Amino acid sequence: MNKVILIPDSFKGTMSSAQICSIMEQSIHTWYPQAQVISVTVADGGEGSVDSFLAAMGGEKITVTVKGPYMEEMESFYGILPGNAAVIEMAAAAGLPLVGSRLAAEKTTTYGVGQLMEAAAKHGCKKMIVGLGGSATNDGGCGAAAALGVVFRDEEGRSFVPTGETLHKIASIDKSQLCPELAEIEIITMCDIDNPLCGPSGAAAVFGPQKGADAEMVKFLDRGLLHLAQVAKRDLHCDILELPGAGAAGGMGGGMVAFFGASLQMGIETVLNTVDFDQLLEGADLVFSGEGKIDDQSLRGKVVIGVARRAKRAGVPLIAVVGDIGDQIEGVYEEGVSAVFSINRVAVPYSEAKCRSRHDMALTMDNLMRFIRRMGIS
Repeated sequence: MNKVILIPDSFKGTMSSAQICSIMEQSIHTWYPQAQVISVTVADGGEGSVDSFLAAMGGEKITVTVKGPYMEEMESFYGILPGNAAVIEMAAAAGLPLVGSRLAAEKTTTYGVGQLMEAAAKHGCKKMIVGLGGSATNDGGCGAAAALGVVFRDEEGRSFVPTGETLHKIASIDKSQLCPELAEIEIITMCDIDNPLCGPSGAAAVFGPQKGADAEMVKFLDRGLLHLAQVAKRDLHCDILELPGAGAAGGMGGGMVAFFGASLQMGIETVLNTVDFDQLLEGADLVFSGEGKIDDQSLRGKVVIGVARRAKRAGVPLIAVVGDIGDQIEGVYEEGVSAVFSINRVAVPYSEAKCRSRHDMALTMDNLMRFIRRMGIS
């Protein structure tokens, strides 16, 4: 075996993608010391996405002072990858960990995310990847848009920066003063959910409660996002109301499309395209991927399936090493997964399994590599 690619998702709350890659690589080299092992750490758009891209591709982490979720001054960052592509995680300026116990989805803003985008644009990047995940906001991305020159006015013609509690006051939206550098930049938004902007499965209803919104506030926020969509359709000629993924990050998925003309893309597709995964597959003998649990939801395009589809096209077998295996996963084999193995070797509950996950991952990988070697694969 000459070349192996490792591209696992993190096991949420247990092991990061980088930690899993390290364990896998050690096991492979125990049995195939000369094998070339390529590790691609996976980012899902949330906290840690910039670091994951930099670990996979190299590049530079740049520190910037921006506004936080409550418009307080804070130190944040973005990444510049080889090829002059910028990576921004909205969680770095508007994430839940930044608000601590001060949960108030109606008051928080994405303004600092817009400042990160502006800094990257003025740095000269030609492509921008914006990861949505782990937000503390419900402003539809209006804060980010305002930071980048979009003007929101109320009925009296006064400009303001909308938050969740003031979306209903938007009377007009003017993009004429949008940061000019953005016009030359391809903007891709990493978005791993398909929730619409409003309604029972919209941003406020599904994610508002974890951001501090009670039942009445959820209804209020939902009406605000609906109003935003109506004004955006009239003034920006962009209909985001039923757009799959528009509800991501408190409606910022929709805002990224309406304000900046960004494309919404599944996170794994963004990763695979950015690291030139199809080229990495050339000459590969085997791919290892994995996720915390593989089940029928994985078939909607999560990491293992996204990687498997590419591997299948290239004729490279893929083994999924996962924390747990759900029912009705037969479809994964048609997508390009050759085999699925769980690291839960002694069938214990998750609370116990996560404490021994690294050891069990190492034992499972050793077992697999031992079998592959004994099969006579050199």
